[in-house]
Amino acid sequence: MKMFVEPPAIYLHKQSVDFRKSINGLCVIVEEHMRLSAFSGALFVFCNRQRDKVKVLYWDQTGFCLWYKRLEKDTFKWPKQMRGEVLTLSERQWSWLLEGLDIERMKGHKPLQFSSTY
Repeated sequence: MKMFVEPPAIYLHKQSVDFRKSINGLCVIVEEHMRLSAFSGALFVFCNRQRDKVKVLYWDQTGFCLWYKRLEKDTFKWPKQMRGEVLTLSERQWSWLLEGLDIERMKGHKPLQFSSTY
């Protein structure tokens, strides 16, 4: 029997961070600035000032993992106009961000929810 596993939450820290920070420094940002639990299993996304690098921190039940991406010739379209210091991203928005699309302008079709009486 295949069980549906809900994807982890994805939280984006809007302000740039010093990329000399590693796991411990990013955990402090998650806990103190974002006011979230670093042990939740969520993905925490950070960007450098030049917007050409992204770090993702997450807890995988045995330890912290740190994922890093550096663009060679472009920058990430980091959201500036969206409200809040911390944004919750959908999987689609996360994919768009990594592909270089502006998530503030991209809008997909709104999902519909129907129910049956049977």
